[in-house]
Amino acid sequence: MNNALEMDDLRNQLVDEIKSKVSLTGPVERALRTVRREVHLPGATAAEAYTDQAVSIKENPNGPLPLSLASVPSTVAMMLVQLDAQPGDRILEIGAGTGYNAALLSELVGPDGEVTTIDIDPGVTLHARDALNNAGYEQVRVMERDGLKGAPEHGPYTKMIGTVGFWDVPRALHEQLVEGGRLVLPLRWRGQTRSVVLTRRGDTLISEGMELCGFVPIIGQDGERTTTLPGDTIRLHHDQDLRFDADALNDAFATPVAEVWSETRIGRQESFDGIWLRATAFEDAVCRIEVTDQALKNGVRRPAIPFRSVALVGGDSLAYLILAIDEQEADPARQVQLGAAGYGPDGTTLAKKLAAHIAAWGADRDAAPSLAVHPIDAADGDLPDGHVIAKEDSRIVLSYA
Repeated sequence: MNNALEMDDLRNQLVDEIKSKVSLTGPVERALRTVRREVHLPGATAAEAYTDQAVSIKENPNGPLPLSLASVPSTVAMMLVQLDAQPGDRILEIGAGTGYNAALLSELVGPDGEVTTIDIDPGVTLHARDALNNAGYEQVRVMERDGLKGAPEHGPYTKMIGTVGFWDVPRALHEQLVEGGRLVLPLRWRGQTRSVVLTRRGDTLISEGMELCGFVPIIGQDGERTTTLPGDTIRLHHDQDLRFDADALNDAFATPVAEVWSETRIGRQESFDGIWLRATAFEDAVCRIEVTDQALKNGVRRPAIPFRSVALVGGDSLAYLILAIDEQEADPARQVQLGAAGYGPDGTTLAKKLAAHIAAWGADRDAAPSLAVHPIDAADGDLPDGHVIAKEDSRIVLSYA
C-alpha cells in the first residue's frame, strides 16, 4: 500500500473513532475526512498524526505547559460542531496552532467564506502558514496578532473560535462579532474549563451549550492565583477575586476531619467534573485544592483527585471532594461513593454544602447551567437572576433553571 492510501485509511479510522465520541454533523465529518492532518505535523509519525491525542508543537521554556499544541482531534471535532460554520461565514480563529483547524474551517465555509487565523507567536504563525500552503489552503489568512485584540481590520466576523484557553472574554472580540454571531471558546472560571457556545445579543453573550475541555492558556491573561499553606504541602488554586488566609486554613488541618457522604455513586471511570461546574453556579469561594504526597503522609484526608479536586473555602475552614471505593459492590456503575471532607470550625457545614451539590448533580448528571457574559460595567439591575463572577472585562452570570 502506498503512503497516500495508508494515510487515507488512518484518517478514516480516526474519524470513525471520533464518531463514537462526538455526534458529528455531515459537513464536519466530510472536512475531517478531507484535511490531511499529517501535513500540519511534519515531525510526527503517521500513528501520531492519526491518534486521538494532542501533539506538542512548541515547548514552553518557562513552564510545564507547551506554548502551542495540536489539539486532540475529537475535541477539535466537538468544537467545530459547536461552531456550526456555514458556507459563506467570515471566521476568526484565535490560536493558529498547526493550521489544521483553519484548514477544516476553510472546508466548512467554502469558496465564498473567509478564515482568518491569528497567533501572538511568530514561529507558530510561520508553521501554520507553511502547512496551509503545503496542504492547498493558501486562501486562509494567517496573521501575527495578539489574540486578546483580534483582527478588526478584517471584521466583523459571523463566527469566532478560540483554540486557546480564556480566563475572560475580551471586549475587543465581542465588538468584532456581528449581532447574532457565534463565539466558541474554552472559558475558564473557578479552576475548570468548558468549551462554551456564545451568541451575541447586543452587549451580552448568551450561552447555548458547553462541554468539558482543556487548553493551553492564552498569553496575556493571568486571572488565577495560588495560595500555599505553611509547609508547602497543600495549595489552593483560585481566581484573583478570592483571597484566603493561609495561616488560618493551615490551622484548620490541625482539627479532626469531618466526612459527609452523599448517596451518589458512580463507576470507576465516570467523570464527576459536573459537581465542580454546579458548585460554581452557587458558591463564591470555589477553588481547586492540591494535596501533595507529603500532606497525605501527614494524615490529610485524600481528595478525590489529589492535584485538582474542587474545594469550598470559608474563612478559617474548607471542604473538598472525596471518594470511597466499595469493593463489595457488584454493579460497576455504583462502585464509587462520593462525599466531602471538611476541616476547621465550619468544616462540617461546608462539607454538607458540597455534599448537597454532589446529590443535585447525581440526580441530573447532564444538566448544565445557563451562562451569560455581560460587560464589566453592567448595572446589577440589568443582570439576570443567578450567581455573578466578576472578571476583568466581564461579569459572568450562571444559573440552573
